[in-house]
Amino acid sequence: MGSRMANRRLFRVLGRTGSMKTTADRRVSHGLKCRIDASIATDTGCQRDHNEDHIEFFAADDPAVRSGKGALAVVADGMGGHLAGGVASELAVQVARRTYYQDPGEGRKALQTALERANREIYDLSLTDEAYHGMGTTCTALVLTESLAHCAHVGDSRLYLIRDGQIRLMTEDHSLVREMVKAGILSPEQARTHPNRNVISRALGVRPSVDLFVWQDPVELRDGDTFVLCSDGLHDPVREDEIRGACVAEGPAAACRSLVDLAKQRGGHDNISVGVFRVRAED
Repeated sequence: MGSRMANRRLFRVLGRTGSMKTTADRRVSHGLKCRIDASIATDTGCQRDHNEDHIEFFAADDPAVRSGKGALAVVADGMGGHLAGGVASELAVQVARRTYYQDPGEGRKALQTALERANREIYDLSLTDEAYHGMGTTCTALVLTESLAHCAHVGDSRLYLIRDGQIRLMTEDHSLVREMVKAGILSPEQARTHPNRNVISRALGVRPSVDLFVWQDPVELRDGDTFVLCSDGLHDPVREDEIRGACVAEGPAAACRSLVDLAKQRGGHDNISVGVFRVRAED
């Protein structure tokens, strides 16, 4: 499939253009302190015949729920034969959304519960059919409330924060090469091109329980903060300074297009997913 782009503002579909599989551009007002200008995009890439990434951005229609629970963005990069990776990644996103908004809690605890529930549902499904055996997915989830950000994560998809013109990685890859870098066996630059750089050590759905990376303290939002959520199909070929440059120079929708295009220019060896979420103080 080529791709589709759907631009939305306040949840109203305005039109479709472009060549990406899906893109959503939204402006969400939380009503008190900030609004979020958001865009997401996913692309099959240049060398795959199907897309096993899944990325979504959600905000409750009810203003009261949106005020308490905030907006939820999730990216998942599936793995497993017979297209099972795509099943795992889509299930992760949908279960995370359902569980997070149904959970009576807020913030970190509700987000952790949501990913733990997604892990269990993927694992249980993997036992029902041989075609699903061994499937799993990375998952990085971001919650943006009126003034705070929360994150839960497993695998090697990533979340970045761009603040005051500087980019900072807000997650840690659960991967073989990351462990080798921590042990001093590889340098960060060697890790970028290592043949085993895509071997991950943790994922949703491969075991009955999962060891998640969860922010213990939320990040207080500032006007102009930009969060970037992406799969390794984006952060593998595109450097952090290039991600920063695109997001500083362009709005979220244009930055998503530029970053996907750049990943494809460099071979597009994997599926490519990216979300850009910019915080704006309410007038």
